[in-house]
Amino acid sequence: MKKISRIALCAMTLTAGAVMVSCGDDDTTTPPPVEKTLYQKLGGTTKVADPNNPGQMIEQGRLSYRSVVDSTIVLIVADISNGASGNLGAHFAPIVGEVVSGNATNVAVLSKNLTDFFSANTGGGATNTYSGLGMVEAHDPAQNPRMGAKANDANYDKFIGYVGAAAGLNGVTDPALIGDVVDVLESLRDPIVQQ
Repeated sequence: MKKISRIALCAMTLTAGAVMVSCGDDDTTTPPPVEKTLYQKLGGTTKVADPNNPGQMIEQGRLSYRSVVDSTIVLIVADISNGASGNLGAHFAPIVGEVVSGNATNVAVLSKNLTDFFSANTGGGATNTYSGLGMVEAHDPAQNPRMGAKANDANYDKFIGYVGAAAGLNGVTDPALIGDVVDVLESLRDPIVQQ
């Protein structure tokens, strides 16, 4: 009888072990990869030579934003200077007036503020900060003398078009990436469009 009890005990132990293994935690599925932020997709924190500041390094994500921001400003000013239909001259009148007079200081401030804003708010917040006005205040001429007029939806659509053209000029042509940029811009429509 002792022999049968030992055999039964061994069989029960083996069975219990097999059951525990088969009913164990089967969580062997790999978690989905973490989606990259837009800042990371634009190059992230990888340091590269800063073409505007020889001998200095800049994060590729920040450089990508700055390049598109600067090209956007150039396109807007060019359309204003050429009298293009639907240009944003009324909105950028204070800055354009300064540039025409030879003062580009506030263009540099605008470029830095926009670069800071997009870098900090699309995944680069660990190394970039934005301390400027909120979007409502920044786009309300009554609260921000740098803004010449309130924007409507058509103005904002035009601005998004400038950003798209500037992105293309800077080699950002991937439709998915452009879609991500447009999503960010669309998320800002409500506070910016005030007319």
